[in-house]
Amino acid sequence: MTTASLAARLWRLAPFLVLLSFLLVALLFAIVRRSDDTTVLRWGHVYETSSAFHKEALKVADRFETETAGRYRIRVYPASSLGNEVSLNEALNLGSVDLIYTGPSLAAQYYGPLGMSDFPYANSDMAHWHSYRDSELFRELANASGAATGNEILALTFYGFRHVTSNRPIRSPEDMRNLKIRVPNAPAFMMMPQATGANPTPMPFSEVYLGLQQGVVESCENPLTTIYYKRFYEVQSHISLTGHIANSLVIIMSGKAKSELPEEDRALLARLIDDAAANATNEITKQEAELVAWYRDNGIKVVEADRQAFRDTVYPELTRPGLPFSPELLARLAALEGAADG
Repeated sequence: MTTASLAARLWRLAPFLVLLSFLLVALLFAIVRRSDDTTVLRWGHVYETSSAFHKEALKVADRFETETAGRYRIRVYPASSLGNEVSLNEALNLGSVDLIYTGPSLAAQYYGPLGMSDFPYANSDMAHWHSYRDSELFRELANASGAATGNEILALTFYGFRHVTSNRPIRSPEDMRNLKIRVPNAPAFMMMPQATGANPTPMPFSEVYLGLQQGVVESCENPLTTIYYKRFYEVQSHISLTGHIANSLVIIMSGKAKSELPEEDRALLARLIDDAAANATNEITKQEAELVAWYRDNGIKVVEADRQAFRDTVYPELTRPGLPFSPELLARLAALEGAADG
């Protein structure tokens, strides 16, 4: 057979080969999604296996498989094993991941008002946070986000109050002046340092410990649990309880998974995830209370900051133009039961 005739035969086979390739890809995806008569769902997140979030996801996986008699299996991928949080959000939109934990600030890139609760002092205390979680306001924002993305927000869980760590006490807004503090590169996290005259410095989270150790930054701000698990207390002598952001996570199901699950199964999964979110909230709240004592017992100076002074300084920034939520939405959040006056 000549080279020319071989090329001609391959040319005639080209449409068949292309079709075969598509079929093989589809078959491979089906094998990944389905094993025997079991549908496999993928749940990705960035948190460690020791975290309450991962443990609760595993409980959901176990209960969902049991209560559906093995028709479903949820594989949970912790610690960024499917990518960082930005990648997970993208994968969710593509349908290659079925469930994720993510922060409202990241989810807000698709629907801005959802990020309102991550702004400083938007939730004034834990009672306020609970009121927001159970409110019609949160459900409206979640539904509007779903309409914008095609995905479904199933639950809100508590991640922790953010506090300032440093090598000197921070008791008042004036103590923040010129402090070079590492923050995530998002407006919600930069607002408090900017309002108090600090120098907010975005830096990848993986570089924070070394940055603090080497003096690239003087300070950072995180929940007490993050300070503990990332061992920031080894390179910072003071934890000042500013409580400036009540951080949350949302648990989101992809539009693809939502469309493929029968309503009864989807409702069961939503109920299990809502229970898990409540359990994680309770565990994080408990850990925060215990960690204050642990830090003090281990020689870390825990400072009671003047939270009202911080709130009075920072809260007016939430009404400035250009934010991703309206003054009316902020007023509705402030009016919820448990909100501080003002």
